[in-house]
Amino acid sequence: MKRPLLILVLFCMVSQFSHGQLWKLKRYEASAGLGPTFFFGDVGGYSIGENILGLKDMTFQQIRVNLDLSGKYRITQSVNARFSFSTGLLKATDERGSNEGRGFEASTFYYQPALIGEYYFIKNRSENSYLFISSGKKFLKTLISSLDFYAFTGIGGMGYSVVGNEKLIDNPNGFNSGGFTAVIPVGFGTTLIYSPAVNFGLEFGGRYTFSDGLDGYTSQYSSANDVYYFLNFVVTYKMKTGRNGLPTFR
Repeated sequence: MKRPLLILVLFCMVSQFSHGQLWKLKRYEASAGLGPTFFFGDVGGYSIGENILGLKDMTFQQIRVNLDLSGKYRITQSVNARFSFSTGLLKATDERGSNEGRGFEASTFYYQPALIGEYYFIKNRSENSYLFISSGKKFLKTLISSLDFYAFTGIGGMGYSVVGNEKLIDNPNGFNSGGFTAVIPVGFGTTLIYSPAVNFGLEFGGRYTFSDGLDGYTSQYSSANDVYYFLNFVVTYKMKTGRNGLPTFR
């Protein structure tokens, strides 16, 4: 009786260890995200006392688009290193807010490389299931069991070019047509495991910049640098890890 019991214990130990290592089979990921941007600068918007949490500044007139392309490497099961390159447009206008009579308007094109760390504070167990990997099921029994939740931050750079209307360009404080600045990306997201190779997700984040001129204008009353937020729908493809430790499509 002792020998079958010993074999059973060893099998359970090996099985548990193997399940915990399955994520290493796909350590490389490529993702693409697309969604709206919400810009908060010196052009447009309401005064602080008139605007709780800045919600009144989030208008359809100032929504533009953000595109993000990223490559990821899974350092551990819960920690990713990510190189991100995003580009898009920001919009600022005085048509609605505390400075409607001023009449400033700006459109900003930007590109932004960044190095980001992701930490998964809630990790589902689906990817460590042999049944899920072998069957390729696209949905599990419950939605919650297929979700990951993560937070991210890092550092990057932002190149930007501003096109302003005549009133903005001729304002007494001067017009900033563009430049390059450091940014700090911060945010959180959620991922749904759709299949062993594909994830879908939502990511909400902000870019806190070291510039106050992303809309081409710096007010004498400004007390903070410019920021913008985005809400991206993300598709992720997980690549197999080859024997040499590099990604493979075989």
